Amino acid sequence: AGRLEPGVCYRLWSEDQHAQLAAYGEAEILQADLAGVALQLARWGVEPDELAWLDRPPAAAYAQAQALLERLGALQHNEHGGWQLTRHGQAMAELPAHPRLAHMLLRGHGLGIGALAADVAALLVERDIQSGGQRSGGADLALRLHQLQSGRGAAVQRVRQLARQFRGLLRGAPGQGDGALDEQHALATLLAFAYPDRVARQRREGGGGYRLANGRAALFGEPDALMKEPWLVIAELGSHQGQREERIYRAVALDPALFDGPLAEQVFLRDELEWDECEGVLRAERQRRIGELVLSREPLPNLDDDARARALLGLVRRKGLELLAWTPELRQWQARIGLLRQLDLDAGNSSDWPDVSDAALLERLDDWLLPYLGKVSRLAHFAKLDLAGMLATLLPWPLPQRLDEQAPVAVSVPSGSRIRLDYSEQPPVLAVRLQELFGLADTPRIAGGRQVVKLHLLSPARRPVQVTQDLASFWANTYAEVKKDLKGRYPKHYWPDDPLIAEPTARAKPRGQ
Repeated sequence: AGRLEPGVCYRLWSEDQHAQLAAYGEAEILQADLAGVALQLARWGVEPDELAWLDRPPAAAYAQAQALLERLGALQHNEHGGWQLTRHGQAMAELPAHPRLAHMLLRGHGLGIGALAADVAALLVERDIQSGGQRSGGADLALRLHQLQSGRGAAVQRVRQLARQFRGLLRGAPGQGDGALDEQHALATLLAFAYPDRVARQRREGGGGYRLANGRAALFGEPDALMKEPWLVIAELGSHQGQREERIYRAVALDPALFDGPLAEQVFLRDELEWDECEGVLRAERQRRIGELVLSREPLPNLDDDARARALLGLVRRKGLELLAWTPELRQWQARIGLLRQLDLDAGNSSDWPDVSDAALLERLDDWLLPYLGKVSRLAHFAKLDLAGMLATLLPWPLPQRLDEQAPVAVSVPSGSRIRLDYSEQPPVLAVRLQELFGLADTPRIAGGRQVVKLHLLSPARRPVQVTQDLASFWANTYAEVKKDLKGRYPKHYWPDDPLIAEPTARAKPRGQ
């Protein structure tokens, strides 16, 4: 690595570790934050597909970058459904800083705290000025800001120089602000501008774990003074391989009262209808939210029927169809239709049979379940719904008649018995005592002859002795051995030498013998 003449290279890892190393590092664009790239491409008016790349930006990461820029007010949808740069986005693109920091600088300048925004941006860009650049001086960014304002040293001077450059780039007269923000509140406001997705709420009082507005989790790797704060804005996160949650490295305390002031734009209202799991009743509330975090909530006493029905559908989607009163007969009905549909599709044909799988039923809840939810107000009421009647509406005439013809509930066997088929397996199973099939040469078929059933041949005690889909082969090749065993265990039963000409029976022996 950089040697100019022959020498010795010492590898400071084992042979096994060396064998597991990648041949070369992954291209940066495949793992980097693409917000800056997305902002500049929007400024040029081009899409990634219009450019030639050595490594194309990953679509998911690029979409995530665009979503962030939209949240920062840099992008908006145009009339054709694409993205276009806003005036604010144009101003952000002209600043030599990450879009998060550019947004913070512009918003801070508009609030009359542009100088503080420049200091914060410089602190975030440069190496940590506390503890010689090592992450060991506590996470509170307010301490770094105090050191920047009063400290000395080369690192502090570098940050001050960069801050001056940022201040020089802010054009136009600064905003007046309302004068109500002290430095701590102003610092938190600025960071929330830059990192709205990293506003975080403590999971447990005094604990080190936090939930972020983007739904992810983060924690302090070691005790920190900020752990007494119920709300934070996190400026720097990091993780190591094997860690389930990201670590908090730099953050600042956040007063939630700011969401009634300069951060009000980050708050939105959502009406939520949820089931009280303990009492089994529906509860409605209006939530003030910051992303996935609930800031406050209040009950909604008057809930219209449509909203309540939608909440009930949401409950079924979350808990699954087992919430309803399924019976074994209904599950068989579902499997019978599924079999006929699959036979059509396997043959390359379209099918008249609807998709009634659980996944399809969940997708179509509005069609078959929604009209019947008017009287459901408690969890227990779901079990009282006429599920069979509701599902029957999915099968228009004459499909019910064809269902009984092509996928019958039961089939007749030579003994005269009607034996139920089990459609929960594929192919369907006919479990029948061996003696009842005497005289039957071939395996029974259903679905107009398209589907051979699977025979579970049973002993007189109804224990399986053979599983086959080829009854003719069983009679010719296996029956003699099976007969020998059964005759020894059930000597009073009828075991003829030639089953194809023998009289079938559901009794021990045919009548008259």
